[in-house]
Amino acid sequence: MSSTELPGVRSAAELAPQAGGVRVAEGERLRSVALPGLTLTVRSRPPVRQGLPPALFVHGLGGSSLNWSALMRELEDTVDGEAVDLPGFGDSPPPADRDYSVTGLARAVIRYLDASGRGPVHLIANSLGGAVSTRVAAVRPDLVRTLTLISPAMPELRVQWAAVPTALLAAPGAAALVGRLTHGLTAEQRTRGVLGLCYGDPSRVTPEGFENAVEEMERRMALPYFWEAMSRSSRGIVDAYTLGGQHGLWRQAQRVLAPALLVYGGRDQLVSYRMARKAAAAFRGSRLLTLPEAGHVAMMEYPEVVAAAFRDLLRDNDTTPAGSGNGSGEDTDGRG
Repeated sequence: MSSTELPGVRSAAELAPQAGGVRVAEGERLRSVALPGLTLTVRSRPPVRQGLPPALFVHGLGGSSLNWSALMRELEDTVDGEAVDLPGFGDSPPPADRDYSVTGLARAVIRYLDASGRGPVHLIANSLGGAVSTRVAAVRPDLVRTLTLISPAMPELRVQWAAVPTALLAAPGAAALVGRLTHGLTAEQRTRGVLGLCYGDPSRVTPEGFENAVEEMERRMALPYFWEAMSRSSRGIVDAYTLGGQHGLWRQAQRVLAPALLVYGGRDQLVSYRMARKAAAAFRGSRLLTLPEAGHVAMMEYPEVVAAAFRDLLRDNDTTPAGSGNGSGEDTDGRG
């Protein structure tokens, strides 16, 4: 369920000094977009040439647009990429209505796409962002050209044990309790814990990358709304998991028309690897990429492998109408 404010496996020497307290990789830009009831920070990487199709990247719980820097670099010759900081995360302030539900976050993504006029986009998402993007693709198919979901937070009957704390964080008063219980932890200790939870192999993160992650953890923890955003977003996931009928996430997955790529990590402690087959059956005409050594954030651990699978999706659907897919249900066992 949870994502992380951790670097990819590339050297952090690629990162430029922070802009306004938020780290920006070399070649990236940050801008603030004001919309009714919310302000979003958008990270972009100019494409290597004009005319490339637009893509939007959506992070998971506890993460930000920084989670996409490695994959955006890999795809700079393929798409015109932007990554959004969801409301209350990264450098985006909380929404005016304090609505952190999956529907509320999906509404924020839709508002941005409508305002920017970039749609339909290649929508690429992780964890909580996967649930949000599934809802976007189901209710606004006109905005989504293809859908790529990396360890999407879809309802599970048997939740991973490592994901239980996230669910408990949704309980009233839990955020304040967790804050008190973990008050003595340093940013380095917190970062190591998150890294161990979200990476299949935490040793792939460079020392420089780890230092940058600690710095970002310190910045995030100092925000007055940090625990509110975490607890209310956790509650939003739990609510989405228990919602049935036409608004249930699995039912909405069946309504998605865009060709889909699903990426699952064999060492994912937060979204079960066994959900991969169910997801492949729910998203019609989808293709499945399994990475046995990856954890919850495959786009950060194996950006080159994920990028190659995404290019295959684009190539095979270049002239295919949205929703028809290739019908292969292909399962690629990728290894970094």
